[in-house]
Amino acid sequence: MIFRSGKIVCTGAKSIDEVHKGLENVFQSLRNIGIEVKGTPEIKVSNIVSSADLHSVLNLNAIALGLGLENIEYEPEQFPGLVYRMSDPKVVILLFGSGKLVITGGKKPEDAANAVDRIVKELKSVNLLR
Repeated sequence: MIFRSGKIVCTGAKSIDEVHKGLENVFQSLRNIGIEVKGTPEIKVSNIVSSADLHSVLNLNAIALGLGLENIEYEPEQFPGLVYRMSDPKVVILLFGSGKLVITGGKKPEDAANAVDRIVKELKSVNLLR
């Protein structure tokens, strides 16, 4: 998405390298049609979305109670997933009863891996994951 302000949002890349390559292609395409792109614009990664599978059925009601309600939003009538706001790393994890997770808000790829490790430890500590 290219905005009037000159900002560009890149989505769908599978790696940081793909983001850089994709944006370089956009910059070159803009230059080719006569739009000035000065130097190499700063590229800032602000939201990495990842997915994971715990290969285990999750009891979301028990998780909401077991992990404490202060960082959790769970309204199954509104949305089938439990929203867990993790502070370190600072990400949001959507947990689904199927055991699948979506991790969003990371600034680097390691944030997702660290978040999965931490949620697994937390769920095991309250006996909600084997």
